[in-house]
Amino acid sequence: FCLMAVPGKVAAFRLPPLPTVGEIIKLFRLKAQKQLSQNFLLDLRLTDKIVRQAGELKNAHVCEVGPGPGGITRSILSAGVQQLLLIEKDARFVPGLQMLSEAAPGKLCVVHGDILTYKMEKAFPKHLKKNWEDEPPDIHIIGNLPFSVSTPLIIKWLENVSKKDGPFIYGRTQLTLTFQKEVAERLTANPGGKQRSRLSIMSQHLCTVENCFVIPGQAFVPKPKVDVAVVHFTPLVQPKIQQPFKLVEKVVQSVFQFRRKYCFRGIETLFPESGRLKRTEQLMMTADVDPTLRPFQLSMSHFRNLCNTYRKMCDEDPSLFAYSYREELRQRKKTRNLLKSTSQPKQTEEENQL
Repeated sequence: FCLMAVPGKVAAFRLPPLPTVGEIIKLFRLKAQKQLSQNFLLDLRLTDKIVRQAGELKNAHVCEVGPGPGGITRSILSAGVQQLLLIEKDARFVPGLQMLSEAAPGKLCVVHGDILTYKMEKAFPKHLKKNWEDEPPDIHIIGNLPFSVSTPLIIKWLENVSKKDGPFIYGRTQLTLTFQKEVAERLTANPGGKQRSRLSIMSQHLCTVENCFVIPGQAFVPKPKVDVAVVHFTPLVQPKIQQPFKLVEKVVQSVFQFRRKYCFRGIETLFPESGRLKRTEQLMMTADVDPTLRPFQLSMSHFRNLCNTYRKMCDEDPSLFAYSYREELRQRKKTRNLLKSTSQPKQTEEENQL
């Protein structure tokens, strides 16, 4: 459901005097839930700083993910947005957000729902749509994400970027999101960096990714054990690897499966055991990748060559893409256990005879 206050004309928008975010928390007895990895940001100077990273928001349409008690929400409203959509999974926060909605007539829509399942294709007016090649639309997504949801959510959105659907049906919608500092470092890591990972390749091949600034853990309530970083994403006009998302993801995951070993060890897992060595050599030679490089040393062009060559191999052998290394290991283990269990009774009978 969507809660919205009655529209009203506001010239230069300013929020009327309201209880502070801290007072809202006390008023509605809101307590951060550890199992939902919730951490509240109460310092409005910091929430203003996060919102500034999104760029010019005057008359823009914004979606805030997981607003909680509404700290960042106030900063977004103060930036002069035309429309603000709030998606909050925890029903406890809805009354406090509704209070904000009443203070900002016609500007705020509160949705009680889960961002992982919410249909973003219909979140904004159709007239805001832009061609992919144009400048980004006047739409922004902002969120202080719970740690538990941040990685699956950004992977979901990166797939949306690749397919130009979800929030990217409107064009190259920009994202300004918080992550654990370590995750932010992975998202922005360069080749050779110790944080270079699957996330680095998946995000950087589709977006310009900028690690904006770090917020110390003590700024949050309750204080998390880690610091938090604000990351800004702008989808690229042309992805650096022009292959389907699932294919790129499979190649990248395989390479980083054994991140401390030579990269050929991970690349091997793309192929069934029969003919594995020959096909791995063929892939690496055609892609011009040194098999003794570690996964984190591979550049974006290395991954592009690997994905393009693997695609050709899949086109020649359609069953190849469906192959799963982990499934093969599971089946092998299952067979071993079966052999063990069938051989066990025989040994017992022999022992009994003796």
